[in-house]
Amino acid sequence: MTAISATSTEPDTRRAPRLMLPALCFIVMTVSILQTMVVPIVGHIGVQLGVDSVAVGWVLTANLLAAAVCTPMLGRLADLRGKRPVMIGVLTAVLCGSLLAALTQSLPWLIVGRVLQGVSFALFPIGIAVLRDELPPNRLVGGMGLLSGTLGVGGGIGMVVTGLLVHDDADYRRVFWLAAGVSAVALAAAALAIPARARSASGSLDWAGAVLLAAGLVLVLLALSQGGEWGWRTPATLACAVGGIVVLAGWFVFERRVPEPLVSPRMLTHRPVLVAHLTALLVGAAMFVSFLACSYLVQTPPGVAGYGFGASVLEAGAVYLLPGALAGVVAAAVSGRLMHRFSARTLMIVACLIGVAGFVVIAVWHDATATVIGAMVAVQVFISLAYAALPAMLVAEVTRAETGIANSVNSIARTVGSSLSSALVSTVLATLTVSGTTVPREVAFVIVFGVGAAAAALAMLLTVFASGPAVRLPTPEEEAEVDATALAGEWGTVGGLGSGQG
Repeated sequence: MTAISATSTEPDTRRAPRLMLPALCFIVMTVSILQTMVVPIVGHIGVQLGVDSVAVGWVLTANLLAAAVCTPMLGRLADLRGKRPVMIGVLTAVLCGSLLAALTQSLPWLIVGRVLQGVSFALFPIGIAVLRDELPPNRLVGGMGLLSGTLGVGGGIGMVVTGLLVHDDADYRRVFWLAAGVSAVALAAAALAIPARARSASGSLDWAGAVLLAAGLVLVLLALSQGGEWGWRTPATLACAVGGIVVLAGWFVFERRVPEPLVSPRMLTHRPVLVAHLTALLVGAAMFVSFLACSYLVQTPPGVAGYGFGASVLEAGAVYLLPGALAGVVAAAVSGRLMHRFSARTLMIVACLIGVAGFVVIAVWHDATATVIGAMVAVQVFISLAYAALPAMLVAEVTRAETGIANSVNSIARTVGSSLSSALVSTVLATLTVSGTTVPREVAFVIVFGVGAAAAALAMLLTVFASGPAVRLPTPEEEAEVDATALAGEWGTVGGLGSGQG
């Protein structure tokens, strides 16, 4: 398999700032914390603000829509105007949004704050692009693995932290004050540790393409996020879904005809890149199935349902989710070495197998605390390793100038997957209930965990049969034995990763 195109190699002469990778890991962890920390307290927010569930649902929906609209544009803008200034600008907006959400007593202003927080989704693809610019090849794969694994781990940490901060009748604004503090630290880290470098791409931003893509994504995500409230067969839901698909199809045709498209069509048609995006969608779906379904499962009152543990929000996070988050940290730390020894494709396959096993265990045996914790550890390891492998699979197939936008599309795929699974989990749990109550029946959890297993299995099958042959990445010792010219000839020149790495 041959990479789409090549870039000139100069990696052996690069010396990244010592604090750059830790700073990027903290920044990316901030992204995933902001994404999940609000999920367990949506009900608290509605009660404390005196609004119904439909209205308060926009706290999640607005954040998701902002991510869909802004991530592709900011990823391309980082390629065109420089990663550091765009990253600092994004973190400034996130800090303002967190402060607004912490200070306001109004739902509309809280939603505005969540919109500003939503632009944080662009930080991960920009971070990957920074690593590709700054790290030598013997550190690039490990750096991407650690950064990507941190993204998966942060989601679990966000759920755990929420449980620690908000329980019983505690003020939900504690979460946003913490978000403001974390965002301020991330902003300072970016300003101090992210080096300034000349832009990696030329040209201008495709505004027409950006508007079309944003409109299509907003319509599709509205159908997914609001379909449960509106009704899946209502005209509003169907109009959004069909309209979004039509707009996205028109966007794809438009992008094929413009000289400088926002997203190169080959990023969506070149088989290895398309597989990476589809796999990201499935992994994103599996991640939210695990977080949401496990949280609901352990909080189910056993006296009413005949299963569950009656855990509080605090116990759900600290007892059932925290061990998995810690295991994810370890998995992220070793992912780079595993990809050097084997390949990103092999790591993805093994990760998916672990994920299937974890989901099957929790679907079938969820009557003991130890079993649930063990299953969630396996699922979190799967998510961390899969997130680590995805950028390596993707970056090997695109030029350095396309790194930001390519990973932005991949992030949007994960977002769509998360929306799909969130809608599915909510619908199944709300439909299959114990007679006379709103408590889900046990079979509902069997179904949703089965969906998680199916998502992991399908991601594995895509990787095995559609992504092409695996090529082992060079070890640091092997990298040291070749000069830049040999590196370009033997391993390929796309970011030093090697042509054909899939």
